[in-house]
Amino acid sequence: MEHYYTERPKSELRVKTATLKLKNKRVYQFQTPSGVFSFGEIDKATRILIEHCELHGKKVLDLGCGYGVIGIVLKAEYPDLEVCMSDINERAVEFAKINARKNNVDVTIKLGAFFEPWKDEKFDLVLMNPPLAAGKNVVLRLIRESCEHLNNGGSLQVVAYHNKGGSYIKRAMEEIFGNVEDLYKEGGIRIYKSLKVGS
Repeated sequence: MEHYYTERPKSELRVKTATLKLKNKRVYQFQTPSGVFSFGEIDKATRILIEHCELHGKKVLDLGCGYGVIGIVLKAEYPDLEVCMSDINERAVEFAKINARKNNVDVTIKLGAFFEPWKDEKFDLVLMNPPLAAGKNVVLRLIRESCEHLNNGGSLQVVAYHNKGGSYIKRAMEEIFGNVEDLYKEGGIRIYKSLKVGS
């Protein structure tokens, strides 16, 4: 079966509308395409990251943005943020752009793997619901490159199910950044946060 961490999904395109309702009662709608993570519904971990991430600085990257939920909602909720988004999946990027227009937000969305679209850029905050289906090596590289592309004092915040890959993600963040904390816990889901300390 084809997984979503692919440049050009070959599955026939189907589209469903998914709704995200935040605790503040605001409602967002997204066009979700097949061949992209979380087809047809917003996954719980994504909602948790949106509602419980710790915002600081101005320039935010939604890394592996899928069809755009995290970056689009944060820009709508906090218009002063400069939000960048990227994904390896062409279909994801196409629908992230569609969803940005539908939700009337001005964000920068690029196609590319890892930090290829952001080679010379640094961020105050990198947010990620990691592509566990792509395997450990991909996720570890995303964490490592996030550290390289953060400003001093910036942070990487990753959401994951602790018992489904989250524990090794937490260990890797500790190893790469020299620090990690559980920013938020809900059920089996954790948000892990690592801070970039002066290099």
